[in-house]
Amino acid sequence: MSREHLQAASDQLAEIAAGLDDDSLAERLSGIAEQVGKFASQERGPDHGRLARIENALHEIKAKVDDDQKKAIEQAHEEIKAFRATVSGI
Repeated sequence: MSREHLQAASDQLAEIAAGLDDDSLAERLSGIAEQVGKFASQERGPDHGRLARIENALHEIKAKVDDDQKKAIEQAHEEIKAFRATVSGI
């Protein structure tokens, strides 16, 4: 499975988190970025359930940021969805 999508998403989410004014939201997004980055480097990647939880969290965060940040989060989300399409199951 290709992990480049996860690494790209992790990098982008970390960059977005660094630019957020809301410390709580920035911390949450930074934590997601860290998780996704770990998945990119682990031998066994995340399952559909874990990826779905991450996607849900990104949807919640998108509702609380400005339009530019929302677009950037959507791009990172697309990377996660591209990886998820390679995960067997469901």
